[in-house]
Amino acid sequence: MRLVCDTTQDRLIGDDILVPTIGGGLTRYVDLDAAATSSASVTVARAVQDLLPWYSSVHRGAGAKSRHTSARYEQARDGVLRLVGADPCSHGAVFTRNTTDSLNTLAFRLDLQPDDVVVTTAVEHHANLLPWRRHARLRVVDVGVCGTFSPEQVIEALDQRPTPRVLAISGASNVTGWLPDLARIATAARERGVFVVVDAAQLAPHRPIDMTALGVDALALSGHKMYAPFGAGALVAPRHVFSHGEPLLVGGGAVKAVSFDDVVWADFPDRDEAGSPNVLGAVALAAAADELRSGWPDLLTHERSLTDALDAELRTVPGLHRYGPTAGDRLPVAAFNLDGVPHGLVAARLSAEYGIGVRSGCFCAHPYMARLLDLTQEQVDRFHRDARAGGSTQLPGAVRASANRATSIQDVAALGYALRAIAATPEEAVRYRVDEHGDHVPREARPEVTARA
Repeated sequence: MRLVCDTTQDRLIGDDILVPTIGGGLTRYVDLDAAATSSASVTVARAVQDLLPWYSSVHRGAGAKSRHTSARYEQARDGVLRLVGADPCSHGAVFTRNTTDSLNTLAFRLDLQPDDVVVTTAVEHHANLLPWRRHARLRVVDVGVCGTFSPEQVIEALDQRPTPRVLAISGASNVTGWLPDLARIATAARERGVFVVVDAAQLAPHRPIDMTALGVDALALSGHKMYAPFGAGALVAPRHVFSHGEPLLVGGGAVKAVSFDDVVWADFPDRDEAGSPNVLGAVALAAAADELRSGWPDLLTHERSLTDALDAELRTVPGLHRYGPTAGDRLPVAAFNLDGVPHGLVAARLSAEYGIGVRSGCFCAHPYMARLLDLTQEQVDRFHRDARAGGSTQLPGAVRASANRATSIQDVAALGYALRAIAATPEEAVRYRVDEHGDHVPREARPEVTARA
C-alpha cells in the first residue's frame, strides 16, 4: 500500500510510463534510480508552464515581461534560502547549473592557496573532492568496508596541524544513503574556526535542512535531484564570500563597468551569475523547494517505510551482498552485488526483463566504492591503468536502487521479486552481450517505444 496520499504533491511526471521488455510485452516502468536524477513533479512543471508566457530577460529590461520575470527570479532565490534555513541577512543564494558547479564556484571564491588544507571524507561524491583538490591539499577522513566514519574521526582530522581552512562533507551518501552526524561535526568545525561546506545534493530531497541551527556555512544542491529537472542548482553561502574578488565565470551581467583596461564587478549576487541566467530552472527549483517544505511529515513517514521495505526485500535474495550500513536512520538507497553476476548485467536484466530502472557502476564516488568493495591498492592501480587504456569492462562497481516520494511499497516488492528470479537463473546471462561501450545489452532487440498506462 502507498503510505502517502496520492495527491498532486505526490505525483511525478512519467510515473505511468510503459516500457518494452524481452518477449515483446509492455510493463509499467519502476523508477529506482532517483539518486541519479528524479522525475519532474507536476507542481514544478506547472510553475514553469505558468512562467513561459512571461519569459523574458531579467534585471535590465523595462518591459512588463522582463519586470515580471525578474521578480519571479528573485523570489526563487528567497525560496531556496527558506528551504535550507539560511539567514537572509548573512547568507545569499547564487544560481548555478548543479551541485558540481556550485562547489567549483565556492572552491574558487574562497581564495584557497596550494598549502591550505581542506578536510573531507572518503564518502564524498567526486563533486566534493575534485574542486577542493584543484585548489588546496586534501586531508581525508577514511572509512572501512562498513562505509561510515564517526564524528570523532572528523574531529581528529580537524585537530591536526596545519589547521584546515575548510571542512567539505556530504549530508547524505549517494551510494548507501548513510547520514553522518552533521550537527555534531559542524559544531566541532565551527568551534575550531573551520569553514563548513555541505554537499546537500542527496540530503535536500529527503530531509529538512536548517543551516543556521546546524552551524553550516555553505551548502550546495541540485534541482535535478529534487524533482526540478530544468538545469538549475544553487550555492548558499555567506554574502561576504562574494563581496570581493573576481568570479569564476566572467561576462555580461557580472559587471558594473568595463573598459579595455579595467572592470568594476557587480555586487552580489550578480557578480557570480555571468550571462543570461536559467530563469526557468530557478523558478522550477524554488517550486520544488516550496513543495518539499510543505510536505515533510508525510514524506519522512513514507521514506522510512520504503527503507524498511527495501532492507526486508534485499535480505530475501540469495547471494546478495549489501554495502554500507543497514541500521539507523538512512535514505531509501541500497548498493549491492549478486554473487557471480556482474553488476552491469544485474542492472541490464532488471531493465530488460522487469522494467526496473537502477544504476550500476561506481556512482561518481570511486574512492568510496574502493573501500566498500575492499579493493587493494594494487587492484585500484590496475583499474586506473585500464581506464587510461580505454577499458571499461573490468572496472569494479555495484548496483544501486534508490527510491523517491513516488515509489510505492509494491515497487520495492517488484525489485525483490526480480532479484530473486535473477539469482535463480544465472543461465539467462547468455541472452546478453557486452557492447562497445562495455554495457550489458540484450541480444534480442526490443522495440524502443513507450506508452502511457
